[in-house]
Amino acid sequence: MRLPKYFTAFIALCLVSLFADITYEGCRSVLGAYFEVLGATAVIAGSISAGEFLSYIVRGVSGFIAGTLRSSLTYWLLIFAGYALNLVAVPLLALAGNWPLALALVMAERVGKGLRTPARDVVLAEVTEGMGRGKGFGLHELMDQIGAVSGPAIVMLALKFTNNYSFTYAILALPALAALATLTVAYRSYPSVKAVEPGQHRTGGLGPYFWLFTASVALLSLGYIHWGVAAYHMRTSSIIPDYMVAVMYLVAMLTDATVAYPAGYLYDRIGPKTILATPVLAAVTTPALLLARSSWNFIIASAIWGVVMGIYETNMRVVVADVVPPSRRAHAYGIYGLVFGGSWTLGNIVIGYLYTVSVNYAVAYVAVTEVVALAVVLLFTLKFRGPGPLNKSQSTDSVTS
Repeated sequence: MRLPKYFTAFIALCLVSLFADITYEGCRSVLGAYFEVLGATAVIAGSISAGEFLSYIVRGVSGFIAGTLRSSLTYWLLIFAGYALNLVAVPLLALAGNWPLALALVMAERVGKGLRTPARDVVLAEVTEGMGRGKGFGLHELMDQIGAVSGPAIVMLALKFTNNYSFTYAILALPALAALATLTVAYRSYPSVKAVEPGQHRTGGLGPYFWLFTASVALLSLGYIHWGVAAYHMRTSSIIPDYMVAVMYLVAMLTDATVAYPAGYLYDRIGPKTILATPVLAAVTTPALLLARSSWNFIIASAIWGVVMGIYETNMRVVVADVVPPSRRAHAYGIYGLVFGGSWTLGNIVIGYLYTVSVNYAVAYVAVTEVVALAVVLLFTLKFRGPGPLNKSQSTDSVTS
């Protein structure tokens, strides 16, 4: 039996994310150590994190471009250009003989991710309509996290047997090429983006539901501790050896992968109410990490951190698709990514500063922020009576027609 083209595109996009995550998560797992090999200082190595915020800024720009130019060609050009920049930059690190060039490649990799994300998420929202968007985004995130776990494992083995960073980064060209090949399959299976079809008129703005939801995301991310701060605390606590910090991140990624599909499945059942758990869990994560007294405390806290990230990467992206019309999704995803990234960066500057004064101050700040976030999320879920799981028959028709 021949598979529908939109389903083929969905499977291809899942594989793209798997191979892409093998590439750049493998890269990131030892990036700080590689910069030390290239002679960079700790300050320079720390500046790598600026690429994250740069990525979120580019998401806003990319979403604006896609939503303004409104053509299938524009969407796919942004996706291909983003993935190409995102993936090609990684194996090129094998040729970087100095840290300035390596830092430029790292920034280019993050720009690539920001460039392709809004348009990619619009396409993903369309090809998952017929199967249930929550389950579709959940499966996509599951494949993404399988790559996020496999990449560091491959890098670890390569370094163990060769102790050669150039060779290690060079072999990451293989999953990068696989990602670009499967992206070509996705494009050929689904070349026309429905969001830009003549029948999809751009009327009005993004709507009050979107802005209310975005406000809740901003508050949530203000109090959601970044892994960089968590890893810093683990290192300075002297409770666990350094290598166990990487193990804790692995626990977080495995938990993220484990909860992604069930969370998406639950979204298709009860809708946005599933995100009510995120501010509660985010509020629990910080004290669980910063007040830990044993390695088991860190394991539990890392797992909770992974649950929050899993819901964010799955259900919150589905909410964006449900609260705005298809013609506005590119703009919406760009703004959503920009708000989340900016708020997360600002929030963790505050958390980091309060941490240096008193751990209790950091815990109190997170608690207050997440209580307010919970109130706004609750208000959103009470007011929103939108599409998504409540409109499955219409969604299915729009894909299969």
